[in-house]
Amino acid sequence: MTSTTSTTPLSGTGRHRTRTAPAGRTSRRRIRKDLLRSRIAAWSAVLVIGAFGMLPVYWLLATALSSPEQTFQFPPKLVPTDITFDNFTALAENEQLISYLVNSLIVASITAVLSVVVATYMGYSFSKFRYRGRRSLMHLVLASQMFPQALLLVTLYAVFSSFGLLNTYTALVLSFTTFTMPLCVWMLKGIFDTIPDALLEAASIDGASRWRTLHSVVAPLAAPGMIAAGLFAFVRGWNDFIFAVTLADKEKQTLPPGLVSTYIGEFQTAWPELMAASLVVSVPVVIAFMFLQRYLVGGMTAGSVKS
Repeated sequence: MTSTTSTTPLSGTGRHRTRTAPAGRTSRRRIRKDLLRSRIAAWSAVLVIGAFGMLPVYWLLATALSSPEQTFQFPPKLVPTDITFDNFTALAENEQLISYLVNSLIVASITAVLSVVVATYMGYSFSKFRYRGRRSLMHLVLASQMFPQALLLVTLYAVFSSFGLLNTYTALVLSFTTFTMPLCVWMLKGIFDTIPDALLEAASIDGASRWRTLHSVVAPLAAPGMIAAGLFAFVRGWNDFIFAVTLADKEKQTLPPGLVSTYIGEFQTAWPELMAASLVVSVPVVIAFMFLQRYLVGGMTAGSVKS
């Protein structure tokens, strides 16, 4: 805070005494102006970054509502003038895309449930039990997240081929779970760490077994984190491309490789239809985020502070 000073002569000594006065009105106005400039700068940065992030979504919508002639005209128009819904009606009439949509719903949902179930037991074990090799196993689980998907794909393809699981839902679910489970385990471990051990001891004194304590006491308290982990696994399974295009044939493929094979050809790409399909298949994920965002935020931050 800015302050003003004044000097007053001391009687009979020939010296001066320095007196400090509180900040005046001018200083307060200057502070308010600085705060206003900081807020304007912060909001401007948020608006610019937000607009930059939403630009692909807007271009997706504009292309989906445009005719093929307007899509490829140069220079491109930022706002489409020849709006049409034919791209969406063509999507509804394509039975193969509906089959891809059903496959995505089945595979992503089972992946989310399986990831949460396995991660719950593993995270609870890492958090509440002490045994030899626990830390090494935790780091091994985390290290498995660091491998490139292409490297895991080669191994998984060989394993699934030897067991006859290629082109099945089982292969897709297990492969998706391999890269969703490590982060889910660590996310839930952080949440279990926040649950006091005294609560578990009280349940044990009341006669509850370890399974009963986990299912009846710990799981309800960790429900927001489990929902957040499930949502994360669902989105990863929903958006995966490389595993789905390699491990499944056309009958079991999910939406990402299905859209590519349907609308992207060797010599031509149907951009308006592809953008309309991409917009429609994003709706389930957006709806899931809208209903579960409070659980997602709570679950992601629950393990960040320990009492």
